Amino acid sequence: MSYADIAKKGPHQSPEEARAPPVPELEHTDGDSTASLVDVDSPHISSVPSDYESQSIKTDTQAERIEHEQSDAAIEKEKKTREKAQEAKEKAAEVKEKAKAKANKAGSRLQANSDNPVVVGNAIVVGVLGAVFGVGAYRKYTAGEITWKVVGAWAGVVGLFAAGDYYVSQYLFKKYPPKK
Repeated sequence: MSYADIAKKGPHQSPEEARAPPVPELEHTDGDSTASLVDVDSPHISSVPSDYESQSIKTDTQAERIEHEQSDAAIEKEKKTREKAQEAKEKAAEVKEKAKAKANKAGSRLQANSDNPVVVGNAIVVGVLGAVFGVGAYRKYTAGEITWKVVGAWAGVVGLFAAGDYYVSQYLFKKYPPKK
C-alpha cells in the first residue's frame, strides 16, 4: 500500500489548512543605516585569491614548515661542508708532513754524500752545461736566430746528455756507493 492511499483514508484538511504559510517579507527602510554593514576592508575579513587552488603553499603553517625544513637542510649541508673541509685540512697537513720528511731525507742524503765524487762531478757538470746552454741561447736570441726548430734540437741534446749522465752515474755509483 502506498503513502497516498493511506493519506486518502485519514481526515481531510480544510482549504485553509491546505494553504502554505505566507512568506515572510523583509522590512524596507530608505534611511541611511549603513552602520550595520560589515566593513570589507577590516582585518577580520580575509579573502582567498582566485589562484588559491594552484598555489603550492596554501597556509602560513605550511610556509613555516617548509621554511623550517629548508633551514634544517641548510644546516645539514653546512655541517657536511665543514666536515669535508676538516678532512681536506687533515689530508693537506698529512701531505705537508710527508713532503717535509721527504725533503729532509733528500737534504740529509745530499749532505751525507757531499764527499762522493760522483755527486760532486754531476753537480759541477750540470752547473757548467746549464751556464753554457743559457749563454748560447741568449746569444741566439739576441741575433734573432732562435726558432722552434733550434730549441727542439737543443732540447734533444739536453735529453741525450741526461740519459748518458744517468747511465754513467749508475756505473760510477757501483765503484763509489752513496751513503744512505
